[in-house]
Amino acid sequence: MTMTDPTLRDAALVSKAWPYEEARKLLKRYPDGKPGGAPILFETGYGPSGLPHIGTFNEVLRTTMVRKAFMELSDQPTRLIAFSDDMDGLRKVPDNVPNGDMLREHLGKPLSEIPDPFGTHQSFAAHNNARLRAFLDQYGFDYEFASSTDYYRGGRFDDALKGVLRNMQAILDIMLPTLGAERRATYSPVLPISPTSGIVLQVPVEVLDADTGMVAFMDGDTRVEQSILSGGAKLQWKVDWAMRWAALGVDYEMAGKDLIDSVTQSSKIARVLGARPPEGFNYEMFLDEHGQKISKSKGNGLSLEQWLTYGPPESVAFYAYREPKKAKQLHLGVIPRAIDEYWQFRGNYAAQPIEQQLGNPVHHIHGGPPPAETLPVTFGLLLNLVGVMGEATKPQVWGYLANYVEDASAERYPALDALIDHALAYVRDVADKPERRAPTEVERAALERLDADLAAMPADASAEDIQNAVYEIGKTAGFESLRDWFKACYETLLGTAQGPRMGSFIALYGIDNTRKLIAEALAR
Repeated sequence: MTMTDPTLRDAALVSKAWPYEEARKLLKRYPDGKPGGAPILFETGYGPSGLPHIGTFNEVLRTTMVRKAFMELSDQPTRLIAFSDDMDGLRKVPDNVPNGDMLREHLGKPLSEIPDPFGTHQSFAAHNNARLRAFLDQYGFDYEFASSTDYYRGGRFDDALKGVLRNMQAILDIMLPTLGAERRATYSPVLPISPTSGIVLQVPVEVLDADTGMVAFMDGDTRVEQSILSGGAKLQWKVDWAMRWAALGVDYEMAGKDLIDSVTQSSKIARVLGARPPEGFNYEMFLDEHGQKISKSKGNGLSLEQWLTYGPPESVAFYAYREPKKAKQLHLGVIPRAIDEYWQFRGNYAAQPIEQQLGNPVHHIHGGPPPAETLPVTFGLLLNLVGVMGEATKPQVWGYLANYVEDASAERYPALDALIDHALAYVRDVADKPERRAPTEVERAALERLDADLAAMPADASAEDIQNAVYEIGKTAGFESLRDWFKACYETLLGTAQGPRMGSFIALYGIDNTRKLIAEALAR
C-alpha cells in the first residue's frame, strides 16, 4: 500500500502507538513551531563511567523512534544530541574493565582525565565514548555526539554556569530537602576541580562574583579562589542536567523509571534558570536473567555486540520497542523469540490498513515500511535443525534448506543467510546441548507408527502432509493430550523441552534423516 503524506499524517495524529503519543507532546509544546524556526532538540545522556551496554543503546533507539514519529507529524526541523557526561568524577572502579589498580589511583578525577585501562585511547572517557559511537554508528543513527568536557572547557556552558551562581540559593532550596542530614552538610550544586590534584571536589563553595564565575572553596587545608568557567568546575549531575537543558534548549529527553525524582528536581532547577523542562517519559529498566537491574559497573548487562552475535539488529530494536514502560529481562535467552516475533510482525505489515501499520513495531524500527523480503522458515526451526545436525556448517544448513525452500540461496534470501550465522553461533555458545531421553512404551509404539508412516511417504512429501500424519498418531496412540505426543517427539528425537511444528521440521530435515533419529530413539 502506498501511503501519501497527508494520509500518513492524519493516521499518525490519532495513532495510539507510543512514539506518536510522545511526538504529539512536542506538537502541543510548539503548536506554531519553535521560535525562530529553531530545530526541535532531542537529547540522550550517557555516563561513560563503565562500558556502554544495550540499555544505553536502547535509549538512543527509542528517542530516535519518537523523533521519526514527530517528523511524520510535523515539517519542523529536528536534531538529536547524544551527550556524554565525561567530565564526571570516577566514583568507583567498574568490575568489568582491566587495570583496576591503575584506575583506583585516579578516583575522583574527571573521566576524561583518567588513562584508558584498555590502552587504546587517550582517556577512559575517550575509550567508552568510542564504544558508544561505534555501536550507534553501526545501527545508522542520525545523531550529533557531544562531550561534557568539550562543552565545559570550550565555554559553551559559561553563560548557563553564571546563571547557576546567580540562583545558587534557589537551587539549594530545591535540592537540600531531598538530601539526608550528612549529605546536606557538604552538598554544593557546584563541584570545583582542584588545581593541585585535578579531583572533582565535593565541597561547599562561596560565590564571590557570578559575572566572572569566581567562587571560593577549601581544597584540603587551603582556601582557593577560582573561576568555575571554561572547565574550572563541574556541576552536580541533577543541576548539570537542568543546566544542560537550559543551555542547549533541549525539548525532549526520556529517562529510566529510577530517575523519576531526579527529573522532577532537575525540572524545577531548569525553571529557576529560566528554561522550560523538556518533554519525555520514564521507561522501565532492563533486568538481567536473575531479575536484577542492569549496571554498567557490575557488567551484568547484555552488550550490543553480544546480541548482534546471535541476532540481527532489527531484533534488538523490536525488543526495545515493545512495552517500554514494562520491566523486561534482557539476556541471551530472549533473543530467539524476539527474532521470530519481529518477522511475524514484518510479515503482517503489507496487508494491514494504515492504522495498524502505524501500530506495528516494524514501522518504527524501519522508520516506515520494512523491506519486502520474507523469511521462509522461523529462527526457532533453524535452531532445531542446527541443534540436531551437531557440528553443522553454513553450506550444510543451506543444503537442508534446499529440500524445503524453493530456490533456496543466499542471493534470494540474504536475511535468512545472516540468520543461519546467528543460529550456528547461538547453538554453539548459548543453547543447551541436546539430551535425548529413551521413549516410554506408549511413546515407543507411537514412534514406530511414525516411522512406518514416513517410510510410506515420498521423499518430497509436504510439511502439511507430514504434519497431518503426526497429528493423527497423537490423537489415536493413547496419549492424554496432543501436547504430550509433541513433547515426546521433542524430548526423544530432538533432545529439547520445546520444539517446532514437527511437519515443518521433518520436511526440512528430510524423511530419511528423521527415520534415523527415530531408529536411534527406539534403540535406547
